Amino acid sequence: MIRHSLIATSAYLDLLRSLQDEQASNLRGTPTREFRNGRTYWYDVHRVGTTVRKTYIGEDTPELADRLRRTLALAQDRQARSRKRTELVRTLRAAGMLGMDASIGSLLATMERLGVFRLGGTLVGTQAFRLYEGELGIRIPGDELAQTGDVDIAQFERLSLALGDQVEEPLADGFRALDFAPVPSLGSRSVWKWRQTRSDLMVEFLTPSFRPEEDIRDLPALGVAAQSLHFLNYLIAEPIKAAALYRSGVLVQIPRPEAYAIHKLIVADRRQGPDRLKARKDMAQAALLIEALAEDRPDELREAYEDALDRGPQWRAHIGATLKRMPETAARLAAL
Repeated sequence: MIRHSLIATSAYLDLLRSLQDEQASNLRGTPTREFRNGRTYWYDVHRVGTTVRKTYIGEDTPELADRLRRTLALAQDRQARSRKRTELVRTLRAAGMLGMDASIGSLLATMERLGVFRLGGTLVGTQAFRLYEGELGIRIPGDELAQTGDVDIAQFERLSLALGDQVEEPLADGFRALDFAPVPSLGSRSVWKWRQTRSDLMVEFLTPSFRPEEDIRDLPALGVAAQSLHFLNYLIAEPIKAAALYRSGVLVQIPRPEAYAIHKLIVADRRQGPDRLKARKDMAQAALLIEALAEDRPDELREAYEDALDRGPQWRAHIGATLKRMPETAARLAAL
């Protein structure tokens, strides 16, 4: 395992902090707390004509509350922050940190602008894995371990229903401007994935399944449908913010690295048919993250591992089957 320099890690943290400041400075009205289902959320309450609109900001945290108190100063410094972020992205690329190509970067930037990540959408899969470079300060090889033609976005269906907010404009319109066309689904009129007509890039929407079947469900906040999957709830609970290296940076949301690592152990065993070929990448990604986390964040890794094992026999069976093929990783987890 190779680590990035302290200078690169500090630059990444500065970029992430600036992007979060930028998000907080975009308020159009008065930040207001609301309590829903035992949780506290912040909304930007503002008037559009004769209508009062509430735009979801995020779940209440001390960090977010502090940023909202500083909105005026943040708004005044916007142009200077943008120039500084461009410099930071350039520094991080020069340090060898993985960036986003134009197709993926513009797609993520569009989804950020429309509010996908603000509304709880979480980037999962290999595109999220690439971003653990900054979070963990480790180098991720730019080979097949970090390459994919898919961009996967997950959101809780219950959150999508509860927020009372939606994207700024239909995602289909934003995707069409980037030459994405909907991919028809057999047996369903709902659209949950799009393919770029000038490349093989695919964007797909997912949601956790809490029922026996893995069917297609609606995500009202995003205005799209999603493929529901078992075990996905574990992955996207308590996500974190991350900075994608494209232009002056894109603020996205990704799973906690320890949850990603353990979830990949489950996914590797669930692969069926032609998808079994992807299990090797699942295990390699899990092994790299578990190696780093066992050294730097052993408590978080242990808690995530024990949490997954405690969720039932199917969880333990999938994890155990994969770890039989990964003796070094199994030993690291056993030693926590």
